[in-house]
Amino acid sequence: MRSSRFVAASLVGVVVCGLAVPSAVAASARATASYTAHSLLARSSPAKGVRLTLPAPSGRYPTGESSFRLVDHERTDPWVPGQPYRELMISVFYPSLHTGGRPFTHQFSPAVATAFGTAVEQSVELPAGLVNWAATTTHSVRNAVQAPGSFPVVLYSPGAGNPRDWNVSLAEDLASRGFVVVTVDHTGEAPAVQFPDGHVVGNEPLMTAWASAIQNGTTPALLTKVMAARTADTELVLDRLTSLPTRLTRIMDGHRIGMFGQSGGGFTAAQAMYGDRRIKAGVDMDGTLEYTSEPDGTHLSEVALHGLDRPFLLMGNSSAADGSDVHREPSWASFWRNQRGWKADVTLNDSVHASFTDAKALLPQLAGRVPVEKLNAAVGKVDSRLAVTANRALVASFFNRFLKGCDDHLLDGGASPYPITFVR
Repeated sequence: MRSSRFVAASLVGVVVCGLAVPSAVAASARATASYTAHSLLARSSPAKGVRLTLPAPSGRYPTGESSFRLVDHERTDPWVPGQPYRELMISVFYPSLHTGGRPFTHQFSPAVATAFGTAVEQSVELPAGLVNWAATTTHSVRNAVQAPGSFPVVLYSPGAGNPRDWNVSLAEDLASRGFVVVTVDHTGEAPAVQFPDGHVVGNEPLMTAWASAIQNGTTPALLTKVMAARTADTELVLDRLTSLPTRLTRIMDGHRIGMFGQSGGGFTAAQAMYGDRRIKAGVDMDGTLEYTSEPDGTHLSEVALHGLDRPFLLMGNSSAADGSDVHREPSWASFWRNQRGWKADVTLNDSVHASFTDAKALLPQLAGRVPVEKLNAAVGKVDSRLAVTANRALVASFFNRFLKGCDDHLLDGGASPYPITFVR
């Protein structure tokens, strides 16, 4: 079976490679997904382990970060039983003025570090406690003074099972190049989303639903529900951009909006563009465009069937078993035939599904502590520095071209200094 490129690295208890869900998952899932940060932190061990480091942004601007809770009182939560509203967390990374001497933010809040770190350890089969997931910092200063100017806005949607913080390196790099980047937590999917008042929402109801769908053969219906929630989340974020603090809204150009995502987040970017013309350009980083755990062309999405009339970039992995391009991925092939706007399909050489997340920047730092074959299986054989640089260059080139009108011609398909292949 091909692996799903809808589900990302860390749905706890799910063997992502084959999407096999142990029967114990459904039996042991909690009845509620909401609990206190205190109870989650109480289960964590004292801060130990290796501190991993994110690569610095490459653009001209220092970066700031601000986080916000958004609430939709018109929509019941699809994953939290009995909750009559939908709540999300977003982070805004933006170009700022000089930030020297001020502390950087942490990649994960303590509760998210505990839950997501455990999920990564289980998925990659790392020794428990090897990494201090709470110690990694970004290169952004909380609520830093914004740089003057008007900048395009780019939304980021993570893979199913991942938090919004699992592509900080790419978000910060875009912000340093003159974009306002809004990363979105789709509450109820990641192992933990922590809110400002301290309460934490996990993914137990979705885990139970996933186990049941696998057993009953109803994964297309469940994935359709997941995508409906994600596209509604995206619409909420777009609607609320103007309600953010004035210090941020004054630098956002609401007429130049793009979106990108990894795995299920790439699917979200495409499907959100299909239904919302505010999004002018989008990037799918290794995400299928169909509602099935085994991409085979049987449950194609609307965007795969009809395409878009705006620019869209497909970025795929090159693994022999699960690689993705318009020749091997049925939903991409359908999208490619129906796409009316600008399009390109680029493969990152010697990569795997997680090569498009912070896993590629962070996990290779465990070399010498973790067998190289295990690291290669997790994040691909492509050199970490080259992979990070290539992902940054491709995404920045795309959004510069279609949101700023600045074309460096990287996406024309000619010779490249990066380990990439253009698919024709």
